[in-house]
Amino acid sequence: MKILIVCSTKFYNKIEEISNYLKDKGFDIIYPNGYNDEYTDIDYSNITKEEHIELFQKFFKMSEDKVKEADLILALNYDKEKGGVIFKNYVGPSTFLEIYNAFRLNKKIYLYNDIPDNMLHDEIEAFKPIIINGNLSKILVKK
Repeated sequence: MKILIVCSTKFYNKIEEISNYLKDKGFDIIYPNGYNDEYTDIDYSNITKEEHIELFQKFFKMSEDKVKEADLILALNYDKEKGGVIFKNYVGPSTFLEIYNAFRLNKKIYLYNDIPDNMLHDEIEAFKPIIINGNLSKILVKK
């Protein structure tokens, strides 16, 4: 069974521990764009606006393919601090799109923490994610 891990790049430092746990349980892991791949070290300050747009278009298409390949997705939604403001259980725009694609394709959706209490709450709730509150053992066990 294949799990696609999706999250803000701010949480990429959490992926290794989580993916190792899931691999030990028999899952195959599909990693998000920019995590230990050819896009990991892109210096966004050194690319033009057009290159940035083209890169994000490529990422969106790659994410769609990854969602199709996966049996389920796990969205890591930790608290994120930006500019002195804490965003509890943060789901960013790209992660939201990946969750939406999973919903459209009838994939199981797992959220690491509760649904964020923000303007996307109702939409994410409608996707009926399985909230695991940090307990990875709640993800289906591979048989």
